[in-house]
Amino acid sequence: MNTPIIQCQRLNHIYSDTVALSDVNFDLDAGEPIGLVGPNGAGKTTLLNILSGFLRPTSGSVKLFGYRPGAAELIGKISALPQDARLDPSFTIAEQLVFYALLQDLTKPQATLEASRVLEAVSLTEVAQEKPNALSHGMAKRVAIAQALIGTPALILLDEPTAGLDPVNVRTVRTIIAEQSSMTTFIISSHDLAELDRLCQKVLLLEKGVLLPETISRNEQQTETRFITLQMETCPALELIAKLQALEGVLQVTNPQKNEFIVAYNPDLQPSMDLQVMQCISTNHWQYRQLSHGKTLEEKLFFSK
Repeated sequence: MNTPIIQCQRLNHIYSDTVALSDVNFDLDAGEPIGLVGPNGAGKTTLLNILSGFLRPTSGSVKLFGYRPGAAELIGKISALPQDARLDPSFTIAEQLVFYALLQDLTKPQATLEASRVLEAVSLTEVAQEKPNALSHGMAKRVAIAQALIGTPALILLDEPTAGLDPVNVRTVRTIIAEQSSMTTFIISSHDLAELDRLCQKVLLLEKGVLLPETISRNEQQTETRFITLQMETCPALELIAKLQALEGVLQVTNPQKNEFIVAYNPDLQPSMDLQVMQCISTNHWQYRQLSHGKTLEEKLFFSK
């Protein structure tokens, strides 16, 4: 049985009279990226700061790899990237990455090689001799991620890593995280549910400092009911629902928002429901944008009953 890499028990944190975290309990295992979601003020950044060792909880127990946050034994095993992390504008990117590598007890030659490795990992080897102010916002974010990758830590905490990025850089950051996930477990705080839906196997939902029970894990198999989410172009919604509900194995069709339909079905009665749905769309000459298995993360977290 694997030992959890993070164990939080009855975790509380209070700023003056404001409760930022209230009786938070969870264990997390190493593996695929883990999402951390919630509205502004939910306690996400407070939780990440506690896990990073930047902040001590008011009460409760936190352990990472069996040690308290900030313990010397965790040096090199954990890395954190705050949302507004900035590099020093006075030094080149390479100089700063080498410096951070030296802080992890690498020799100067090792640190130089490590700086080159992490820049290559984020596809920015060409900016090594540039200073931070010469970089675009997207490049600066990728360099910050490169800093977090130094030493190949076992756990990386990312606070809003795609905030303010254009779609191209968002996709690049997503690719970087996916490529590094075989070596590192990521915890990603984000408002971008679509990105977390693509990246994360598990999601923790915080609201007003409380960890809600609607935590989602894709590893939890639903054998009785499965779902297909269908994004359509303009179509006759009532007719589409009627046609889909007539398919064998369909339990329910809902229309939570314009041009989006969720088909609940019994896989024992119809294991190839996606093919049946596509055939229905084709027969009726309707146009669709996307068909995906399961519900969207937004639907699972906030609208499923």
